[in-house]
Amino acid sequence: MKRSLAHIYRLGIKELYSLRRDPVLVALILYTFTLAIYTVATGVKTEVRNASIAFVDEDGTELSRRLRDSFLLPYFKPPAVLPSGQDIDAAMNSGKYTFVVTIPVKFQADVLAGREPSLQLNVDATAMTLAGNGTAYIITILQDALADFISRSEGGATLPVSLAVRVKFNPNLESSWFMSVVQIMNNITMLSLILAGAAVIREREHGTIEHLLVMPVTPIEIMLAKTWANGLVIVLATVVSIYVVVKGLLDVYIVGSVGLFAFGTAIFLFAMCSLGIALSTVARTMPQFGLLAIPFFVVMNLLSGAVSPLEAMPQALQVIMQAAPSTHFTSFTKAVLYRGAGLDVVWPQLAAMAGIGLLLFFMAAWRFRRTMSAAR
Repeated sequence: MKRSLAHIYRLGIKELYSLRRDPVLVALILYTFTLAIYTVATGVKTEVRNASIAFVDEDGTELSRRLRDSFLLPYFKPPAVLPSGQDIDAAMNSGKYTFVVTIPVKFQADVLAGREPSLQLNVDATAMTLAGNGTAYIITILQDALADFISRSEGGATLPVSLAVRVKFNPNLESSWFMSVVQIMNNITMLSLILAGAAVIREREHGTIEHLLVMPVTPIEIMLAKTWANGLVIVLATVVSIYVVVKGLLDVYIVGSVGLFAFGTAIFLFAMCSLGIALSTVARTMPQFGLLAIPFFVVMNLLSGAVSPLEAMPQALQVIMQAAPSTHFTSFTKAVLYRGAGLDVVWPQLAAMAGIGLLLFFMAAWRFRRTMSAAR
């Protein structure tokens, strides 16, 4: 056992030296955990910001002007006024406005008379996220403005219910808080596949696989060495990225333990590196490996529950995705970093990732042993 651990340690050190001599991979790691996270977190917005809106005001009353003036920066651009409803289609087809509100004739008079008139909201749903969130914003703003107008007209009447909203984990609903952590999870998944697979492909392309064949080491020792070396690089880069980019530059408040997150990340990396090694035994060159890894990476990221809730997916797909380590890693990350969960809460996710990792490791070991036997 001691001799085997020594082999794993020395082969891992050799792997770190080999990675250091690959400037492309080093640059990829630096970019992935710094600039890539910052630009995505600050550039991708899920909340409403500077949305374009226009009004067709067929009423021309105090209430219609009050409704129009309720839309302010930074959520909406200064509202434009279209001459008539006939201009709506042309304006929206050109992409000039995402939302157009039509206020009908005698709207204020009907409101004061209690006739419950209707407002028309036209939405360009090609911008899906903005359309959904913006519609909810607009409805709330219009309802608040109407309630304020009616209460003043009726001498201070108030609504019978007071709604108190308390937002946990992300009080200001800032998309940067969400996107920064999601991007870290995506980058960990991508790099673990790439680095582990590239480590094997690099041995084959450089001709050093023959050196390993004549050494007194086993395929499992070689796999474990590549796993711990590449996993260590990603874990260290992740921790530095959380402190420097997420907490430092983006000012995201991390509630939970970064140490516990690093521990869970190491378990997840064990599973993903095993998958990367298994894929590298199928591909013969780095381009082949890249094309083979893309479907795994894309599917695991999109269906892990990081962007869209797992509960919203079809039941069969929810069951299938339980076999993906990324699904449990997403639940683990959100629980630890956002909600401050401890080991007593996230141990099921850790156990699931470890179990899936062992299955992938033995599958990769079987494939790797066959590949080395064929090389002899």
